[in-house]
Amino acid sequence: MNRGSGGRRVPLIVLVLAVIALLSSVTWAFAAAGTGSTTVPPGRAGGYHMPMGPGGMMPGASGARPVRDMNGARRAAQRFADGWGRGLRVGEVMQFSNGFYAVLLDPSGEGATEVLVDPASGAVQLEHGPAMMWNTSYGMMPDRQQQAAPAVSAERAQVVADRWLKQNRAGLKAADPVAFPGYYTFHTLRGDQVVGMMSVNAYNGAVWYHTWHGTFLRMQEPRHS
Repeated sequence: MNRGSGGRRVPLIVLVLAVIALLSSVTWAFAAAGTGSTTVPPGRAGGYHMPMGPGGMMPGASGARPVRDMNGARRAAQRFADGWGRGLRVGEVMQFSNGFYAVLLDPSGEGATEVLVDPASGAVQLEHGPAMMWNTSYGMMPDRQQQAAPAVSAERAQVVADRWLKQNRAGLKAADPVAFPGYYTFHTLRGDQVVGMMSVNAYNGAVWYHTWHGTFLRMQEPRHS
């Protein structure tokens, strides 16, 4: 059994978070420095993996079933959102070749977090990358020191995103920013067509390109009650 100094047991959650941090490999760049490194993104052929529940806990087999369309993905994401008990609702839903993506909104309509829905199993998880590691309210490792006002505005994040794309994904541009706690997420476009997604940290301007989605297929806008 693992023990720390003084005979204390190392909490299991510390070990779990360490493993998650290792698995959450991404294309990463610090925009201010203009440099970056590429690693193998998480995921598997035919869909996403590693389902995580609210607060980062592994969910039980709560009636998950295969998801075949956008409406099914929306329902699955809403069930996941309901698990927080914070009045979250599903906003935009997107389908990629590796599965479904959804934005969760708070009761005021602001971005709360991002989730992935695996079509084969119906499992829902926090999205890899920023939603897990940067989100200061709903992430795996929220940083209480970053609850102050963001140092990077949405306008500045747009500039950072476009500069990074010019250097690393020529021909793409960033659009449609959504502010989440601690970061912004953009669609990446070629012309007026969605290609993928990327995020910019609201405190240090770091860029995280979402490499795990696959090919963009379609989008469903938020439903207004």
